[in-house]
Amino acid sequence: MKILMVLTSHDKLGNTGHKTGFWLEEFASPYYVFRDAGAEITLASPNGGQPPLDPKSSQPDAQTASTHRFAQDVPAQQALANTLKLQDVSADDFDALFYPGGHGPLWDLAEDPHSIALIEQFQAQGKPVAAVCHAPAVLRHPKNAAGQPLVMGKQVTGFSNSEEEAVQLTQVVPFLVEEMLKANGGHYSRAENWQSHVAVDDLLITGQNPASSEATAEALLATLQNQG
Repeated sequence: MKILMVLTSHDKLGNTGHKTGFWLEEFASPYYVFRDAGAEITLASPNGGQPPLDPKSSQPDAQTASTHRFAQDVPAQQALANTLKLQDVSADDFDALFYPGGHGPLWDLAEDPHSIALIEQFQAQGKPVAAVCHAPAVLRHPKNAAGQPLVMGKQVTGFSNSEEEAVQLTQVVPFLVEEMLKANGGHYSRAENWQSHVAVDDLLITGQNPASSEATAEALLATLQNQG
C-alpha cells in the first residue's frame, strides 16, 4: 500500500505580512494513521524540500497526540524536510493520494498544474483521493472524464465559511473552500464549527477541519481496503 501525501510550498498569508503553510495536525495525524497501517508513505510538494509550517499550528492549543509523536520522530522529520518535487511523482506509482490542509494550498496547490493532473490521473485510474480542511481547495480545477468539475454531483466537505469567519480570514484568502465546492456543483455538507466531519463519495474523500484529519485518513484507508 503506497500513499502519496502532497503538502503546500506557499508560506505567505495573503497581504497580511503573516506566515502560513501546512497545518501540523493535518499532516501528523494522517501520517501516523497510514504508517501504523503499514503503508509506504511518500511526501511531495511543489518546490520540494521542507514545506513551510503554519506557525499557528505549532502553538500549544493546536497540539495532539500525533503532533507530540512527530516532535519525537526524527526519521519522520527528515522525511518532511526532504519532500520530492511534485513534478517528479507519478500517479502510476501509488495507490492513494492525500492532501493535508493549512491555508497554503489555497494559493499554490489549488492552481498547480501538476497537482491538478495528478488528481485527475488518480481518479481516472480508480484510485482514491483525500483532502482535509483547506486542502479540498485542490479540487477547484480538476475535471472528471466528461470534462465537468470533478466534485460535480459528489458529496464533499471542507473548511466552512463560518470557520473562516471565526479565524477572521474571509477577506484574506483568495477564495472560500465551501463556496468553491458549491460553485463547482459539489453537494457540500458540514458539522458545527471545529467538529469532525468527513464526506465520502466513492473515490473522493474530504474532511472539514483539523478535527477531521484522523477520520479522513481512516476513511481513505477503508476505501483502499474495500478495493482490496
